[in-house]
Amino acid sequence: MKWLSAVELPSPQQGAAAVDIRSVQKIYTTGAGEFEALRGVTLRVETGEFVAVVGKSGSGKSTLINMITGIDRPTAGEVWVAGTPIHTLSENQIAVWRGKTVGVVFQFFQLLPTLTALENVMLPMDFCNVHQSSERPERAKKLLELVGVGEQADKLPANLSGGQQQRVAIARCMATDPPLVVADEPTGNLDARTADSVMDLFRDLTQVGKTVVMVTHDEDLARRTNRIVTVSEGCILTPIGGWHG
Repeated sequence: MKWLSAVELPSPQQGAAAVDIRSVQKIYTTGAGEFEALRGVTLRVETGEFVAVVGKSGSGKSTLINMITGIDRPTAGEVWVAGTPIHTLSENQIAVWRGKTVGVVFQFFQLLPTLTALENVMLPMDFCNVHQSSERPERAKKLLELVGVGEQADKLPANLSGGQQQRVAIARCMATDPPLVVADEPTGNLDARTADSVMDLFRDLTQVGKTVVMVTHDEDLARRTNRIVTVSEGCILTPIGGWHG
């Protein structure tokens, strides 16, 4: 897609936090009136942190994640990710920025069913025009090997177990070497043993300088991260590990 290559992004601030959300408010207009999903939230996540976001359904967790990934925009406030003010970007700029900066892991994997595991991992590289075309298959294979499913490279998602599909999804999220990984209930459909291995993979990512923000309902898994951020009724309730707001 040529337009992706032509879109320019602002130069990121050097030495900035991985995530820096400043007084963010998000209001949705519904048939029943306005609904304030986030109420002046401030949150800073440093590079290399593994942070769990917890809270009841409807608390604002998903809206907070949508701010970080650029899927949604704040009504007020600022969202800085890896030194880039994404609240100021155009839709085209956000598409390019997201592809190169954020790897997203979903609960239901979101793998394309007609593509093999290898092709699913190559897709972000093709979309964002990252790495030489001739290098992409080998890089995708190495990523699959890194998450323990290299031997499944030529299989379609339907022929993989849930745990294997989630590992492919994690490999895919790393395809463009993003500094930030955002995982939305990544272990929700996995057995306990596979969930443990996924957590180990995320921790391994932080050991090489990546930042991981994970939404989870599992308190035991949340305790295995560096810091827990609790969201309730659009506010952050529990500052742990140095968060101020």
